[in-house]
Amino acid sequence: MKKLINDIPSLVRQSLEGLAMLHPGLALLGSENTLVRSDLAEFLESGKVAIVTGGGAGHEPAHAGYIGKGMLTAAVSGDVFASPSTDAVYAALRAVASPAGILIIVKNYTGDRLNFGLAAEMARADGIPVELVIVDDDSALGKAERTAGRRGIAGTVFVHKVAGAAAEAGLSLGEVKARALAAIGAVASMGVALSPCTVPAAGKPNFSLGDDEMELGLGIHGEAGVQRVVMQPARQVVETLIDTILADRNVRRGDHVALLVNNLGGTAQMEMSIVARDALEVLKARGIIVDRGYCGTFLTAIEMTGISLSLLRTDAGVLTALDAPTAAPVWPGTHGRLPLDPLTTVPAPEFSADTTAGSGAAAPAEFVAALTTACRAVIEAETELTEMDRIVGDGDIGHSLASGANALLALSPGWTGRPLDAVLREIGLALRKSIGGTSGPLYAAFAIAASQAVADGGHDSAALARAFAAGADAIKRLGGADAGDRTMLDALIPAAAAMTHGTTSAQLTAAATAARSGADRTAAMHPRRGRSSYIGERALGHPDPGAVAVALWLEAAAKAAR
Repeated sequence: MKKLINDIPSLVRQSLEGLAMLHPGLALLGSENTLVRSDLAEFLESGKVAIVTGGGAGHEPAHAGYIGKGMLTAAVSGDVFASPSTDAVYAALRAVASPAGILIIVKNYTGDRLNFGLAAEMARADGIPVELVIVDDDSALGKAERTAGRRGIAGTVFVHKVAGAAAEAGLSLGEVKARALAAIGAVASMGVALSPCTVPAAGKPNFSLGDDEMELGLGIHGEAGVQRVVMQPARQVVETLIDTILADRNVRRGDHVALLVNNLGGTAQMEMSIVARDALEVLKARGIIVDRGYCGTFLTAIEMTGISLSLLRTDAGVLTALDAPTAAPVWPGTHGRLPLDPLTTVPAPEFSADTTAGSGAAAPAEFVAALTTACRAVIEAETELTEMDRIVGDGDIGHSLASGANALLALSPGWTGRPLDAVLREIGLALRKSIGGTSGPLYAAFAIAASQAVADGGHDSAALARAFAAGADAIKRLGGADAGDRTMLDALIPAAAAMTHGTTSAQLTAAATAARSGADRTAAMHPRRGRSSYIGERALGHPDPGAVAVALWLEAAAKAAR
């Protein structure tokens, strides 16, 4: 288990202390693991209903992140995935009690129901008006006749917002409870996990997943889901979740909803945006009108990799509540407002270049054949190059070079009969556009410099050697590296030196041999440039992927030119 904590007994307290330090609107309630509004004294004089919630820790930013004017008044935390004690809840109720009363919102878990329920009874015995509502938005369990009941998951955040807005508007306890109950009846959620989470006190996950498996319909406490299935594309997963939610709440074409795309803790933002995109498109395809859409980390299961989707049926009152201002630190504000067509595009500038110009003799047929064969070799080696780069770099070279190779193959039918300098220039422009990262500009500079060398020096038997040398020099100037720095130049420079007068086949064969030898030598070089320089001696023993790629496509080109 690897976690950035100091010690297990104090982790919840220290987490709450950190949150309160960052947000002056939050304050700790004595020695309790409870956060309250720091303007509590002022709030108690306002005559407004207090909203109290809580549960086990491990769901951050819930629950304390939603404390503030317009949402929660207090949040009581237990240990990780464990309900807080009755006395802790009771202390919070006493602290926020006023004649206006308290609404408690809890998720449908036995421990929370018992501890918050008993504390509510104790507060009522003290003469404090208290009401309690239970959120059970988990669609994966259906009616849940054979379980402890439908669980409360991320849709709870919507209930917090609706109830908090009602309380802030000065509504009575009965009216605030009615708004909360309406939201509970209108919200449904379902989640999917790609990996489990680890409770610090346990030290190991509650379940394990294979590389090709995922869990559908799981809760938020590290438990397994209702179904284990093979990995699916994001779109297919989203369709399953949404269709289950729509059926659960009988949401039909023409209905209006708010969408919450929730990160269960460890999902990359890139993937979250893809899921949000797919969810909006799937809902649109089913005729559902999305009035508000939110995407982020709202209620987690520690570091679990996965997402949940929540849909809240909306009307004018619900939208007003969602848009109402709040001081809660993690509520996204009014950023969730969506137009009827949420995807907006503006025209991109067009770049025009004359790729037909050129002079001199046409590119030799064997040269065109060599280029196309080299492209296919790069595509076939994508996985190999990616794995090499994963070890010593950032793992992107295989995909980047394959993208460039595919772009060149699409252009290759037009190379026959074209002047060699024109072909090389077109290659440079295509690589500049199709390859991102570091490789794109370097290979583009190589091709464009090679084109210029051919145009300036003529088309004699040394043209290819001049072009190759000019390309290598261009990479040196642009990238700032040189031989011995453990980069692609350690293959390109010896390849350029090995090229002499002779046939295309002879030149490419000599270059390929030199490039392979240079690439092999990089395994013993200390990296001074590129991503490998960040890992230092750990790169030793592994050849540079960029240099290996040069050797690979030169070997394929030489073979095709024979």
